[in-house]
Amino acid sequence: MSELKNGFLTAEEVMDILQVKQSKAYQIIRQLNKELSGMGLITVPGRVDANYFKKKLFYEEK
Repeated sequence: MSELKNGFLTAEEVMDILQVKQSKAYQIIRQLNKELSGMGLITVPGRVDANYFKKKLFYEEK
């Protein structure tokens, strides 16, 4: 997964990872950022925290 050095993914990167169109990528980013805001965290419009993205969208067996 290509992460920016600052730990955020852009809509373009979300598009590439999930193979979705731009509007869907922004919809996913808005949803995840809304969840993060609900936890009291600061978000950046148009970008999503890469770790939270992975946690929410990819199953990891522990």
